[in-house]
This record gives sequence, C-alpha cells and structure tokens, in this order.
Amino acid sequence: MSCLLESRNPVAIRCFRRDNLPTAHKSFTLLTCHCCVHDIRSFSLSPAGIVKASPASVQPYLRLMRLDKPIGTWLLYLPCTWSIGLAADPGCLPDLHMLALFGTGALLMRGAGCTINDMWDKDFDKKVSRTAMRPIAAGQISQFQALVFLGGQLSLALGVLLCLNYYSIALGAASLSLVVTYPLMKRITYWPQLVLGLTFNWGALLGWSAVMGSCDWSVCLPLYFSGVMWTLIYDTTYAHQDKEDDVKVGVKSTALMFQEHTKPWLSAFTVAMLSGLILAGTNTNQTVPYYLAVSAVGLHLAQQIYSLDINKAEDCWKKFASNRNLGLVLFLGIVLGNLWKRNESQDETSKATS
Repeated sequence: MSCLLESRNPVAIRCFRRDNLPTAHKSFTLLTCHCCVHDIRSFSLSPAGIVKASPASVQPYLRLMRLDKPIGTWLLYLPCTWSIGLAADPGCLPDLHMLALFGTGALLMRGAGCTINDMWDKDFDKKVSRTAMRPIAAGQISQFQALVFLGGQLSLALGVLLCLNYYSIALGAASLSLVVTYPLMKRITYWPQLVLGLTFNWGALLGWSAVMGSCDWSVCLPLYFSGVMWTLIYDTTYAHQDKEDDVKVGVKSTALMFQEHTKPWLSAFTVAMLSGLILAGTNTNQTVPYYLAVSAVGLHLAQQIYSLDINKAEDCWKKFASNRNLGLVLFLGIVLGNLWKRNESQDETSKATS
C-alpha cells in the first residue's frame, strides 16, 4: 500500500494493481478511474468552475451574487476604469490602486444588487424558466439568509468606499437608493433599462472624484451619459431573451416597448453614446489613440446591431456578452491616448527649444 501514498497521480492511485483484483472490483475500479478523470477534466479556474468546486453549502450564496457569471461585474466595473483612466495625469498610467479598489467594489456591489433583485423578484423568478433555479426562487436560500448575506456584502462595500475621499464617500452613498429601487422599476415602467444605466454607470462619476477629489462635470457628465446610453443598448439586447416570459408574468422592459423597432432605437443610443465620448475626450484633451478606440466602439456597435436577431435568445446573449470587450477596447484607448499626451508635450518642448 505504500505506493498509494507515494503516487501523486490520483488516477494511478485509484487504478492501483487493478489486474490483481477480482472481476467485480476491476469493474468498480474502471468506473472510479473514469469518474476521477472526468472530475480532473471538469475542474477549471473559470468563475463557473470555481463556484462548482466550492463547498455545497457555499455554492448557493456564490450563485446568488452571480460569481459564476462575471459579465455583470465587468459591465459595472468598466465605466469606473474609463473615469479613472481619463483622470490620470498626462503621460501616466491610471492609478492601479484605484483600479483594484474599484474592481473589489464592483464585485461586491454587483453581488449586492443581484441579491436585492432576487429578493424582490422571488415570485417572478419561479415562473421564468431561465431564473427558476436561482437560489432564493428555488428555496435554497431563505429571505432572511439572503438579507443577512446582503448586509455582509454591503458592509464590505462600505469598507471599500471608506478608503476614498469624503466627496467620493458622499457621492458613492448617494447611489444606494438606485441600487435598492432598480428591481422595482420593471413593475412600473417600460424603461427599467434606463434606471439600470443610471445605477451601473455611477462609477463614471465616482472614479474621477476618487482620483481628483471632486467631479469635473464637463468630463464626468458626458462620460456618465455615454455609459447610460451603452447600458440601454446592451440591456435592451439582453431583455429580448426574456420577452415572452416577461409578458406572462407582467413585467416591463424596453425590449417589449421597442419590439420590431429595436434596431432604430439602439442605433440612436449608439449615436448618443459616441457623441458623449467625443465630448468627454475633447474636454480632457485626448489624443489619436482615444479617438481610434471610440471609432472601434462605433464599428463594433454598428455590426452588433446590424446582425442582431432579436428573436433568437442565443444571439441576444452573444451580442450582450460582447460588450465586455467593447468596454475594454475603450479603456485601452483611454490609457494609450493619455500616454500619447507625453509624446505631444515632448514634441512641443523640443520645438520651443530649437
């Protein structure tokens, strides 16, 4: 048996001396080896893989905060990165400490928002096939347990917020009313995506104030406006997945309001978004890489809208998820555009001295 302890290969351990075992034991060992190989291959470091590998008692809470579906965290985080990037000094990279702090905050606040949403929508979620197995709707977590978990997430998020300056603390606290009331909007208006945009893009204001000490509204408002328009684009696309179920349970969305006129609306939102980005870039003296990134964003959205099939849920999800890369392209353009400013200033200095 000593070789069992020495072997570092779990398949080798379970297959140890199979030939010396009785026939029934051979079959069991083969099955065990197959399961072992399957377990090894199925494990991954992806968010979904990590959640699946977590203790069974913890998994419902991780799924409640959507840790297995990180796209929402990205979409909450990216406007923060744009703002932090634009606030950086010319020729400098964005504040890495702030980027890490806001990344942590985005993870916690997205989780808190999902918890609040599922607490409000427990009865609705039970009636929709895509959401019926969410932890609260499925009875895996009680309302009280969810409330306690929400308190923990908000406490940790408050700890992150308290690392910022007083102006930013007040500004960040002001967003909590939007976080709490957003899930109710689908009951009373066909524009819940607009309220989500106002909520999800608060980081466009907060990132700048965290770096600079206060908001420069000539930059922050156009950036915030662009983010809101962006949310209307991607969340209307997302909402088309659920439109049939939404009608059955009686909730509203821009997808239901726009219906077959969705593409013209999304095109208008795209023009508005690009206009805001251009204005924000102009007011921060942005350079060529930034405007190239804005152009790439426009081309991506044009292709996304043109090829969108609003009646195919898989396509709606694919288009929705592609917005993470769109946001990263814009962030890269901001960073490179800011670094380009140093080259321009150096050229001007050399011309002045010559």
